[in-house]
Amino acid sequence: MRIELDTNRFYLARYYSEAVEAAGGLPVHIPLIPRPDFIKGVMADLDGLLLPGSDSDMDPQRYGREPHPKLGTVHPEKDQTDLLALAEAEDLAMPLFAICFGVQSLNVSRGGTLIQDIASQHENAIKHEQGVPRDRHSHRVRLLEDSVVGQIAGSESAPVNSHHHQAVETLGRELVATAWAPDGIVEAVEDPRGDRFVVGVQWHPELGWEGDELSVALFKRFIAEARLYAETKTRERATASAGN
Repeated sequence: MRIELDTNRFYLARYYSEAVEAAGGLPVHIPLIPRPDFIKGVMADLDGLLLPGSDSDMDPQRYGREPHPKLGTVHPEKDQTDLLALAEAEDLAMPLFAICFGVQSLNVSRGGTLIQDIASQHENAIKHEQGVPRDRHSHRVRLLEDSVVGQIAGSESAPVNSHHHQAVETLGRELVATAWAPDGIVEAVEDPRGDRFVVGVQWHPELGWEGDELSVALFKRFIAEARLYAETKTRERATASAGN
């Protein structure tokens, strides 16, 4: 979830839950309670982790940088909860789908760094904060053909929306870039290890869950991977029980 500091409310835009449900999943919201035992307990009963976007920026101290003048608001509860959930998902080899801020959290969790403000730190940057309407396709991305995202799209490029001023700078451990904006900004990352599904996109597929083909396909693939994970977990538990 997110946190609204003025009112001390946890919240999350409806589109994430609607997209998960439409793809066949049962959405469960995780409040921002950054305690390892809480996160471990919640995730023990989950089959996949969706890391959504946020209206905050990751604290640059978490990747060894000083704050840029155009750094946005930092929400420590959001940062810490994301990082705890990512650590648990890594230990469990749980399917992971990261969106926008979620990609940035994923990258930082694995030792990567971020561009704190694209417009002022990236040469010849295109506009990455499109405003409304939020579901409009703002620019195209080039896709790595044999990547998971490339295979899902079935194309070498795709149109996407764009709502971010930060982005991946140096990639973290066990991550490869698989999509790029026209200005070279990384727009998707994946984990190349064959024993897990980890995909992150910098755009917002949840906004297109009702009709955008790539958005629908991304969520369907994530839910399919979660279903496979659940089946494997059930078999392993049954085997362990039989052994006892």
